Amino acid sequence: MIKVALLVRLEAKPGKEQEVEEFLRSGLPLVQNEPETRTWYAIRLAASTFGIFDTFPDDAARNAHLSGQLAAALMAKAGDLLAQPPLIEKADIIATKLPN
Repeated sequence: MIKVALLVRLEAKPGKEQEVEEFLRSGLPLVQNEPETRTWYAIRLAASTFGIFDTFPDDAARNAHLSGQLAAALMAKAGDLLAQPPLIEKADIIATKLPN
């Protein structure tokens, strides 16, 4: 069962939008190696605004993801790619509809 989530908002520096998109695409193989990350979405909200939405069965899995490879890679590149630090919000899942 999916109980908790993360919503991460990323604002690209001017001229770095394509690099942020490429970074997010490159993150997929990293999260595929995290069995407790149940769903993971990299999204574009506007020309320079991106996001990540991912879900987990519990706080332990969410915390493991926050200390995982993708989070470390994001923090290492944040100063070069992002106009401000990532805005990381923890959320509780109220209801879900997932494929069977």
